[in-house]
Amino acid sequence: MIIDDEPLPLELLSDYVQKTPFLQLQGAYSNPLEALSIIQSESVDLIFLDIQMPEFSGLQFMQSLNHKCKVIFTSAYPDYAIQGYEFDVVDYLLKPVSFERFLKAATKALDNNYLPLHDGRSESLAVQREEKVLFVKTDYKIVKVVLSDILYIEGLKEYIAIHTSQEKVITLQTLKKMEDILPPLQFRRVHKSFIVAIDKIDSIERNRIFIKKDIIPIGDSYKESFLRLLNNKNLL
Repeated sequence: MIIDDEPLPLELLSDYVQKTPFLQLQGAYSNPLEALSIIQSESVDLIFLDIQMPEFSGLQFMQSLNHKCKVIFTSAYPDYAIQGYEFDVVDYLLKPVSFERFLKAATKALDNNYLPLHDGRSESLAVQREEKVLFVKTDYKIVKVVLSDILYIEGLKEYIAIHTSQEKVITLQTLKKMEDILPPLQFRRVHKSFIVAIDKIDSIERNRIFIKKDIIPIGDSYKESFLRLLNNKNLL
C-alpha cells in the first residue's frame, strides 16, 4: 500500500511497485484515514507511508496502526529519520525517491521475511526470489537461469544475451527491464549495452572490466555510480 497526500509521489511509487516482481499493489491512497480503514479488513504486508500529511500525519498513522504491518517512511525532509527508527520502520526514503533506492528498501523488507513471495511475471521473464533464478523465454522454450551463474548481460537492440558460466542465453527483452528487475547491489549497469555481476569481476583497468576472457567497457555516464558502488561495498 502507498499513502501520500501528493499525487506525483503516489504515481511514481505506484510505477515502482509495478516494476518490482515481488510486490503487488493493494492500492495508492491520498487519504490516510481511508487507507487505515481498509487495512482493518484487508491483508497488507508493507506500506510506503508519507510522514508529512496535513490532516493525519504519518507518525499519527503509525500510532493507530498498532504494528499490524511493516512500514517504509517517505519524506522530503531528513529530520524525521530518528523518529522513524523509533517506530521500527523497515527503511526511510528521502524524496525524490529513485527506483534504485526504492528497490533497495523493498528488497530489505523481502530479505527480512516481512513479505510473502509473489511471482512477478511478464511474457518473457519472471524472477523467483526464493530460488534466486530467472525464467526467460528463448525460441520455443523457457529456460531457467540461476542468478549466481550470470557473468554479465549484453544488450542487442531489442534482445539481450545473458552470459553465464555455462552458456549464452538470448531472449527478447530490454536491458532497461533487466536493470530494473535484478538485485541492484549484485548487478550494475556499466555501459548502455552491458550489465555486470559485481562478484564476477576479475579486474578493472581504466575504463575496462575484465570477466574471465571477456572485456566489458565502462561508459562515461555510468562510471561514477559504478565506482561509488564498489567503494560502498569496500571493494576499493
